[in-house]
Amino acid sequence: MVLTGAGLSTASGIPAYRDALGAWRHPPPIQHQSFLRSEATRRRYWARSYYGWQTMANATPNTGHLALASLQARGVVATIITQNVDGLHQRAGADPVIELHGSVHQVTCLGCHARFSRALVQEWLVALNPELARRDPCPITVAPDGDAQIQDEIIDAFAVPLCPECAGVLKPDVVFFGDNVPRDRVERACDAVHQANTLLVVGSSLTVFSGFRFARLAHELGKPVVAINRGVTRADALLTLKIDADCGETLQALARGLTTGDGPGATAGPSI
Repeated sequence: MVLTGAGLSTASGIPAYRDALGAWRHPPPIQHQSFLRSEATRRRYWARSYYGWQTMANATPNTGHLALASLQARGVVATIITQNVDGLHQRAGADPVIELHGSVHQVTCLGCHARFSRALVQEWLVALNPELARRDPCPITVAPDGDAQIQDEIIDAFAVPLCPECAGVLKPDVVFFGDNVPRDRVERACDAVHQANTLLVVGSSLTVFSGFRFARLAHELGKPVVAINRGVTRADALLTLKIDADCGETLQALARGLTTGDGPGATAGPSI
């Protein structure tokens, strides 16, 4: 089983949350309860997402995503669990993928539970805020969930759409900080850990418990836990092996060096 984090997507132009020492690179992200209770927080989120969306929409899979998809297609990797919300594993051809924290490409109404594509919601945001399409808020720094750093005066004037079906509150289909990962996703991910013979962590500091729990579970089950990550991880004491190197380059080398043993003349390699 492979568990991936934001460090895998940096080569696709999506910055990581934390530096090599585990410190935040960005201001604190949106909190779940604040989004639910505060119109100002929702306005802040959608204004910043308005400018950050193109970074997410235009991102393409990098060599690391492609290498993992290749290893999965060859049967070396079983399930990919990702903490990322960018959808790049699927665009690389990976399947199955468990999106632990959801997907920024989908939006849900908290009232009637209607679902809309994020690209469609962007059209609504543009229609409601036509003057901002001509305004340059540079410089823009975008977080892994598309949260862009922009000026407060832009946020204060921003108009937020409501659900066209019931006038309810629209929320990106992601797990905000302070919210719980849906139980069915956790159960599927835990099942994948039980079925795997090794857990490979790629590009994650595992600082957040939602990802760390799987490293701890694998360790408790006596399974090797390997990490490819720049800098410290919360699970360093549990690791069988740690590779402090570029995710994409390392996964490319892994894909080149391993075969499943399928087919005549193939050399069997280890499963992950």
